[in-house]
Amino acid sequence: MAFVLGLSSAAALAADIEIKDAWVRGTVTGQQATGAFLEITSKSGATLVGAASPAADIAEIHEMKMDGGMMKMRAVERLELPAGKPVQLAPGGYHVMLMKLKQPLKKGDSVTLTLQIEGPDKKVEAVPIKAEVRDLTAAASPASEHTKH
Repeated sequence: MAFVLGLSSAAALAADIEIKDAWVRGTVTGQQATGAFLEITSKSGATLVGAASPAADIAEIHEMKMDGGMMKMRAVERLELPAGKPVQLAPGGYHVMLMKLKQPLKKGDSVTLTLQIEGPDKKVEAVPIKAEVRDLTAAASPASEHTKH
């Protein structure tokens, strides 16, 4: 399901942003971190500069990549959203890392995320989204396995 954000009159940038397939990997009791994943497209180009969630004390944009034969994860300050090109935040790549979780996240729950998006004018807007919690073994979005309509 895709939803275009920007229903408020002050959200010109948010109207430029489309978020699809937002989800969070479920957790088990005691687990303090998990990832949030989504597809984000900016019609005119923007930059993802941060994230927040009431479900966690810390939310950061992270990147996973191979480095010298080892998979490494690191926080990134900015993630460019080229005009008209979907950017995947997916397991094994860029994602929103939720740390110091306030409670376990169970399949079927919903998590609120707020993405901080910097527009071409350098103004940063908060773009709120809801992400469904999927099974802790989820590796990819089920929507990616469907044909486009």
